[in-house]
Amino acid sequence: MTSPLIDSTALAAALASSRPPLLLDCRARLDDASAGRALWRAGHLPGSRHLALEHDLSGPAGEGGRHPLPTPEAFRAVIRRLGIRPELPVVVYDDMGGQLAAARAWWMLACWAGHPEVRVLDGGLAAWQANRGLLEEGETPAPSDWQPSLDESAWVTADEIMPGRSALLDARAAPRFRGEVEPIDPVAGHIPGARCRPSADNLDADGYFKPAERLVTELADIDDQASDGLIAYCGSGVTACHDILAYAIAGLAVPRLYAGSWSDWIRDPDRPIATGD
Repeated sequence: MTSPLIDSTALAAALASSRPPLLLDCRARLDDASAGRALWRAGHLPGSRHLALEHDLSGPAGEGGRHPLPTPEAFRAVIRRLGIRPELPVVVYDDMGGQLAAARAWWMLACWAGHPEVRVLDGGLAAWQANRGLLEEGETPAPSDWQPSLDESAWVTADEIMPGRSALLDARAAPRFRGEVEPIDPVAGHIPGARCRPSADNLDADGYFKPAERLVTELADIDDQASDGLIAYCGSGVTACHDILAYAIAGLAVPRLYAGSWSDWIRDPDRPIATGD
């Protein structure tokens, strides 16, 4: 199996090859929708284009949560604008170990759109700077005409979740999962029956993904509980993709994404909520 990760040395070699990948800068800040583009303008990997969490990787907030998936038509328009096509390799990166929002971009392109060669830069921007150091502005790629057939079975809606019966994986930090704090959404807690796997636990102390063998060990127990497959969620369907990516790195069956996640679940006051472990 080809790893969904690429390190900075291999990326540098790929960029110098006869088949360089398209680079997509997915940096984002949840408290500032314009921050990602400002960061990109200040300096980015050579030739990379900005892929905005709020405008390219999400639909309008509201029905469906804070970061619902864009419509298929809107996402296909993003793909064509950026020149993404199946025969061109794609590398996505951010500066948060893939959590904001490279893993979301990976999931949307690889799992939803079915692009055959999408990888995440392990260690992100910091790894590139540590190894190569160069940041610059890039050129606008030529648009493409690719209109992928999106795999709607890769994600679920709230109606497909059976609290206490569905195998659910919550990617938020443990205090949010337990309902002790909730800095973003108006209601604290988690979906009954979910297990907590904070997305940050997929990374080592330096911000790189843990080795596949270690991820297998850490995720296998959770995976064994999911006879019908796991469903991953978080606050708004962004860091849940980081957990899905970890399963792919480990070579395990990837969970489906509950795209609306907690911010969608709590929109209906009749849906059950749990607190504690």
